[in-house]
Amino acid sequence: MVMKILLVGSGGREHAMAEAITREGEVSLYAFMARKNPGIARVAKGILLGRETDAKKVRDFAVKEGVDYAIVGPEAPLEAGIVDLLEESGIPCAGPTRAAARLETDKAFCRDMMAAHGIAGCPRYRVFHDTGEAVAFIEESDGDLAVKPIGLTGGKGVRVMGEQVDRNGAIAYVRSLSGNVVLEERLIGEEFTLQAFVDGSHLVPAPLVQDHKRAFEGDTGPNTGGMGSYSMPDHRLPFVSEEDYQKALRIMEDAIRALARDGFPYRGILYGQFMNTREGPRVVEFNARFGDPEAMNVLPIMTTSLADVVCSIVEGTLSGAKAGFGKKATVCKYVVPEGYPERPRSGESIAVGDTGMARLYYANVEERDGSLATQTSRTLAFVGIADTLELAEGMAEGAAASVKGRVYHRRDIGTRELLARRSAHMEAIR
Repeated sequence: MVMKILLVGSGGREHAMAEAITREGEVSLYAFMARKNPGIARVAKGILLGRETDAKKVRDFAVKEGVDYAIVGPEAPLEAGIVDLLEESGIPCAGPTRAAARLETDKAFCRDMMAAHGIAGCPRYRVFHDTGEAVAFIEESDGDLAVKPIGLTGGKGVRVMGEQVDRNGAIAYVRSLSGNVVLEERLIGEEFTLQAFVDGSHLVPAPLVQDHKRAFEGDTGPNTGGMGSYSMPDHRLPFVSEEDYQKALRIMEDAIRALARDGFPYRGILYGQFMNTREGPRVVEFNARFGDPEAMNVLPIMTTSLADVVCSIVEGTLSGAKAGFGKKATVCKYVVPEGYPERPRSGESIAVGDTGMARLYYANVEERDGSLATQTSRTLAFVGIADTLELAEGMAEGAAASVKGRVYHRRDIGTRELLARRSAHMEAIR
């Protein structure tokens, strides 16, 4: 019997999910998208365009098409309660309910949950809802702080004193947010991402990935949604020890158990963003879905069917045997419009040249009569997959460099030079 799966989302992450869902087996994909993603549209049996936070419209589409399961790509639909409404309509989801998704959508909830359950890796923090109190705390603080809006920010809302803003800048930012912030100690170290499939009690990890948020080479410029990422053939990173890895995994397992004890069982994908510090991994944030671009590192090297994993998540039968990954290195490089992220040039025509063996994932791009045009966010992602990091990086770089038009990409992502700097930095911290 053909399995019908609904995918909500329209970016590069969702294109990678769509490809992984339809790669093998008898599966029909239905996609609900904010805008038409050419890559998703080509593998989907049916699509509907609309606001991805319109839970009722998503539900009606799913019921009309008779889908068996649903999976959600971005975080905003989770906050809108799409999983809750779908499941009330008899459509099980590989995604957390609105209450469980607060692990991402409400930073105050996340930190308070970690503190209440004694979960390791929680930085020192304070939650504020009053501008004056938050400003006073910053003024009296001896060290640098991370200023985090309590709600969703698309991965771009955090301001770090000593890195992106000074004390006055942090105060101005708090005032712009009306004081609804979490103020945390600034963490020093190297970031890494651990993503995992979760069925409510079992957690199956994917390979470690490192993302690059800064817009320009050398980790300079403003924060973005992520300019690219890489993973290694052994599924680890050289600056993350086995002890560090096990601690991070245990933190994620403890978070899942805590949510279950509090009455919010978690199903779907859990993303742990960690800072590896002198004291070991600390939680920068949890996300209630795959990362973008990190999904594009792990999904193409899955040796098992994502459609089957969706079923296992829903049925509570997840195991490592049902979610395997090949021993390959991956490098993802995003091509973005000139001016991104602050003043991106939209509507510019681009042409993709010879991409070789690299995978192409469509993101925020418009297809017009067979040609492509930039929109207001990241445009295309290219992923190289090979036995070594050097080969994977060469594939991704060659493909990204082939794109002609008013776009740019970071050439240094996935290079041995950048990796060596990260490793040396971690060594110096320790």
